[in-house]
Amino acid sequence: MPLFRCGFYLLVLSCLSFVCRAQETNFPTNDEINLLLTQTERAVGQYKPLLDQEESLFGEKGKEAVAKDREVVKGLEMAIKAFRKNPQGFNSNLGFAFFEWIDDADRNILLCASGASTEAVTLMLDGKTDKALSLAQLSKSCMDMSSLIYTVGENTGALYARYVSSVEALAKQGSEVAQKCTDILKKNGIKPNKP
Repeated sequence: MPLFRCGFYLLVLSCLSFVCRAQETNFPTNDEINLLLTQTERAVGQYKPLLDQEESLFGEKGKEAVAKDREVVKGLEMAIKAFRKNPQGFNSNLGFAFFEWIDDADRNILLCASGASTEAVTLMLDGKTDKALSLAQLSKSCMDMSSLIYTVGENTGALYARYVSSVEALAKQGSEVAQKCTDILKKNGIKPNKP
């Protein structure tokens, strides 16, 4: 019986060695996630004053648009705070929600740029050059901000794609390891228990 146990333990250790080798994945690291959070914080910090400016220049019409934009900013700020405490939380479906908020922010800032540009042209044609110039400047600032947020979104998307790819690779490796262990057990005359 001791020989059987020894053989069994060797088989288990052999299976565990497969598992250890299979664990080599490419999940986003804490450092990479923290760098992304820093980039996002900076972008949000520059985005918020543009929301104030948009609300001020568009008046009541701007309040509605900006209210939705502020919800996106709150979502991003909440996620940044949570991921600062646990960066690996990004490596979950929460990372995808983070990506969606960044995408929403980019779309919203482009809408601001487009709306400000259109309104500036209309006011210029009406001879209201001061406000038209302010709106043209807002449009340019929003376009610049869009480029920054787009870059952060690209980084977020790349990290999240790595997470998804790593999960898929880990699942595949786990399946292969389980099959190898089963094959080793069968080869040695040990029938695996079936659930």
